[in-house]
Amino acid sequence: MRKHISKKQVILASVFSLGLMPAGVENAFAAVDTASDPPTKRQGQTGKPAATSTAKAKADSTQAAVAAPVAAPAQPAAPQSEAIVVTGLSRQQKLQSAPVSATVFTAANIKDAHIQGVSDFIALTPNVSITQAQQAGVSFITIRGITQVRNGQSPVAVIVDGVQQMDSRQFTQDLYDVGQIEVLRGPQGDLWGRNAIGGAIVINTRQPTNTFYAHADAQFGNGADYRGKISFAGPIVKDRLFYDVNFSEHSFGGLLENVYLNKTVDRSNEYTGRGHIKAVITDNLTADFRVGFDETQGGANNYHYQSAKYDPSRPCFLDPTNPFGGPAPDANRVSRTFCANNRGYNQRDIRNASFRLVYTQPFATFSNTLGWVKINEYIGTDQFPYTATHGSGYDGTQTQWAQNTSWEDEFRVTSRSDRRFRWMGGGYFLDTRDYLASTTGADTGNGIARVSTSPLYGYAPNQTLTYFGNSDHNQDFALFGHLSYDILKNLTAEFGYRYDWNSLNQYVNPESSGGVPAGCTMSGGSCRRTRWFKQGQPKGTLTYHVNPNLTFFVDYGIGFRSGQFNQNGTAEAANLPGVYNTVKPEVANTVEAGFKSQWFHNRLTLNGSFFDTRDRNSFYFLFVGSVGAQILVNINKIHLTGGELEAKYSILPGLDVFANGGYTHSSITKYTFDRADQGNWAPYIPEFTANIGVQYHHAFNRWLGFFGRFDVEAKGKQYWDPENATPRSAFNLYNLQVGVESPNRKWSATFYVNNLTDTRYNAEYVSGGFAQPAEPRMLGGEIQYTY
Repeated sequence: MRKHISKKQVILASVFSLGLMPAGVENAFAAVDTASDPPTKRQGQTGKPAATSTAKAKADSTQAAVAAPVAAPAQPAAPQSEAIVVTGLSRQQKLQSAPVSATVFTAANIKDAHIQGVSDFIALTPNVSITQAQQAGVSFITIRGITQVRNGQSPVAVIVDGVQQMDSRQFTQDLYDVGQIEVLRGPQGDLWGRNAIGGAIVINTRQPTNTFYAHADAQFGNGADYRGKISFAGPIVKDRLFYDVNFSEHSFGGLLENVYLNKTVDRSNEYTGRGHIKAVITDNLTADFRVGFDETQGGANNYHYQSAKYDPSRPCFLDPTNPFGGPAPDANRVSRTFCANNRGYNQRDIRNASFRLVYTQPFATFSNTLGWVKINEYIGTDQFPYTATHGSGYDGTQTQWAQNTSWEDEFRVTSRSDRRFRWMGGGYFLDTRDYLASTTGADTGNGIARVSTSPLYGYAPNQTLTYFGNSDHNQDFALFGHLSYDILKNLTAEFGYRYDWNSLNQYVNPESSGGVPAGCTMSGGSCRRTRWFKQGQPKGTLTYHVNPNLTFFVDYGIGFRSGQFNQNGTAEAANLPGVYNTVKPEVANTVEAGFKSQWFHNRLTLNGSFFDTRDRNSFYFLFVGSVGAQILVNINKIHLTGGELEAKYSILPGLDVFANGGYTHSSITKYTFDRADQGNWAPYIPEFTANIGVQYHHAFNRWLGFFGRFDVEAKGKQYWDPENATPRSAFNLYNLQVGVESPNRKWSATFYVNNLTDTRYNAEYVSGGFAQPAEPRMLGGEIQYTY
């Protein structure tokens, strides 16, 4: 029976609706803790044996499975009072009782928010931002001020169906048939290792069951934007053997034009597929086998060099008398047209497979996950300053070819979740083999020759001028464990620890044009560089449950991101002080405190957190256009403070208001590369992020309903370099969806607009005046049907 809403409740609703999170987007604090209720509801806390049947013991052990994917609900999101379960951190746990800051998107949330790719859900998560630029496999995540830079490793671990991604080039694939996404903020290195210095992103796809399932999705939009998705799932042998198969195609003609070539530069085509077999071998043993592919082709390197001065009589050509006498660099100057005489090209191919075994016993769950991936990515583009001028020494070509083959294995043992004392332990191994080749070439107007493992020094149509090539063989070894103990019925203490050993071996190609070690020749010799990086990552957490609707927590953790080599020869080619061939490892110490709460019969969720991070050896990216050198340097010390506030209020059934906000203050406290920058804001970090809006579902009858959603994304001022030379100003993006649907959501037809007011801003700005504009307003329609 629906409760009557009093006048007082309506007034309170209007007050609280000023700060609330996306409809159905629940704020959680997910940690390695008990798998369900707060301690007051757990069995076995009095020291007496829990009276459980064999079936119950099996169920409890299964619940403790590591990162167990969850089935996506076919119906709309459950009411707030029905707890969403966090699956990503060693144990399943109710969202509102897990003591780590996180934002969770269910299948219904993903549909409502029109989430198509990783940038869509990141835009709805406070204190997390992403830049996608240059090419398909390049993206830069910033989470609570911990940043990713070009050629650097991600600051978050990404886990898909229990398998950790091994290369950041995997991250930017289209999302489809996803059951749940969890974005966990704060160091998660005690569980996920060296790349979880800022947090973890856990993606669980829809799981097959005994019921046959089919889903089709068709979309169309401006810029010749077309998407098609189809999924099938069901039983092969009832209760024992299941399958699911998914295919997706996305074709985009582009909205940004090269006026010299009269062609779009931002076109892309992506084809993806995934197959999954799940076998229940015995009542205690399950196996999952997955394979997938992703093939992407499109434009690349759509940058402007802002200080280029064009010839008035030939607008796309440099002024021969003063080629670089153009305006001063400005991160707010946006141009959506291009002039390069070479149209950029990018190709990325991904193949992956995984095999996972989960064995349950009454006292613990054993899991082993084996994963493999192979990635090839090529980019060929015009060189700085990206104009139609060529053959004059001012413009050229550039290419980069990257290959990665990696495999990993993780073993975990997790105790039952209904005990006062809980534990988990395991080990991890990663083997990665890379080849990276970067070139510049002479632009004779005859196109761009593809270069991989050998330069084309004598090739007249597109002679290689500089070539930096190296192969890397890196290995990571880790041991980890976690303990959790209920001190009192409502007070829990946890401690986790992980130790990583990272071995780096780089082999320099003797054909490189610079940086070749003495004695390194084609016939062999001293072509190898070797380094070891190692670090312990402890984390302690204390959680206090005041009552079932109010929880406080505090934690302290150390995160670690391995050091790495700059590409051989680039440091020498740049010839800049403070630039070295080896980049030091990054270590971040974080203290966090937070709360989560529910009010007014669970109709209002209000959660918040505060953090203080001391970051050492943060990575910063330098680009030297004259030689195409991409270099990483360390910023010695950065101090980061901030927090998040998220909320949602259900005004009426189907009508929700929401908002979230995150603020990060950054300060460079030590920078030996340039001491004058000490005290400045750190680069790549938005001062704040926010999202606010309203969403409404309404059923006219049993066959037809209405859906509408309006939200605003706000991004704060952001600097791009330690000098704070030119910031990108704050801006807002307005998004709208309206459509019709069946009340049971089996079908829907929706019209959407992203960036309704066509706000102009640069997606990326690199120090010195290299700018890539963001996409203009995008609009279209989508039709979905589920059988």
